[in-house]
Amino acid sequence: MAFPLVVGVDGSESSLRAVDWAADEAVRHTLRLRVVYASVWEPHESARSPLGVGELRDGAWAEKVVTGAVERAHLRRPGLKISSTVLPDAAVPALLRESNEAYAVVVGSRGHGTLVGLLLGSVSLQLAARAPGPVIVVRGAGADRQDAFNRVVLGIHDAERSSAATEFAFVEAQARDSRLHAVHAWRPPAYALPDIPVPPDLLTETREQQARELLTAALEKSSHRHKSVKVISEVFNGPPREGLLGAAASADLVVIGARRRHTSPALQLGSVNHAVLHHAPCPVAIVPQRT
Repeated sequence: MAFPLVVGVDGSESSLRAVDWAADEAVRHTLRLRVVYASVWEPHESARSPLGVGELRDGAWAEKVVTGAVERAHLRRPGLKISSTVLPDAAVPALLRESNEAYAVVVGSRGHGTLVGLLLGSVSLQLAARAPGPVIVVRGAGADRQDAFNRVVLGIHDAERSSAATEFAFVEAQARDSRLHAVHAWRPPAYALPDIPVPPDLLTETREQQARELLTAALEKSSHRHKSVKVISEVFNGPPREGLLGAAASADLVVIGARRRHTSPALQLGSVNHAVLHHAPCPVAIVPQRT
């Protein structure tokens, strides 16, 4: 039996948008949708709950949140198979466990302070940093969440560490009958070795060619498996975050591999992951290499 698509809900407007997106995604992949509510409120996620801590922990409130999410998904996608559960745990550990047996975990992007459209909620960020499976953070305006562009963007770092993200992006593009826009960043060398003088233009051409070869190698296996997907390959000279965010301006989904820093508790994801999660104008999928 195929793993379900899991969506985490908490009653917020952000999570309701995630339910809408997840319902569409489940239909695209012919998956069961599993609605999950974690009943223990996490105080770090918001300075003050609009309902009060007691109400958030109340069973009637939990049932209301889950029932509302299920009804919303059914209205959006009649006939969709949906299951739901209320888990007596905080959101992060509950959804981390769900990720072990899910196609992906879908969550909303909850902002803080005056930069609501840019900053990511702590639950979403922790899931992206720690989940064993793909995490999709639903961001963007209406058009960016409704497959209006017929394009999935894939950011590739290297062939080995991007293989899971590459396959995930091909599957997503095929399910949408969309183009796949694969991008890889390269930078020209700062200088030539003093004992091997090489013209700067030649060094730049060599580095660009190496980038093209890396991108071709990274796409090769998934391209053979998904021959119907039209692929657009792009190598660009510049910081990876700029190229990815530029491509995301007209994309339905951005897919990138999880670059995790196990030695840095304060910054568990790489800088490119953080930039895309915080600033992308469309949903973002963070895909780790499963072990």
